[in-house]
Amino acid sequence: MNVHFTRSRAVLGAVGLLLAVAAPTAYAALDGADPVVPQRGTPYVETQLFFGTERPDGGPVVTDEQFMAFVDQEVTPGFPHGLTVQNGRGQWQDASGTIEKERSYELILLYPVVEAVESDRRIEEIRTAYEKAFGQESVGRVDDRARGDF
Repeated sequence: MNVHFTRSRAVLGAVGLLLAVAAPTAYAALDGADPVVPQRGTPYVETQLFFGTERPDGGPVVTDEQFMAFVDQEVTPGFPHGLTVQNGRGQWQDASGTIEKERSYELILLYPVVEAVESDRRIEEIRTAYEKAFGQESVGRVDDRARGDF
């Protein structure tokens, strides 16, 4: 009975060691470097912009009509191939330290990597235009690489 117990502990120890050694390899495959998974599509940059609707001066909130008119006038001309707008609820800490909770919009832009420099300039113009038009302290921005196939 004691030999069986010792053998079971040895097997469990070996399995544990194997998992400890193999786990980093398994997680490394999740980063997109797995040669078994084909890379489809074209390299793109995905930019998410976050637009708040509350005005810091206490004025009226930005309406759906106002925001979509802004998209039509300021965004679509620079990104005519497509975009996505999603409604959201967000919060952030303003310059005075106050936590602001508000209805918001998320704008998602997807553009080829080869157009990144020109797209960056247009995106910064969009952010500045929204801040000025609606008295906003900032428009959040997140950029990430992606692959797209349309």
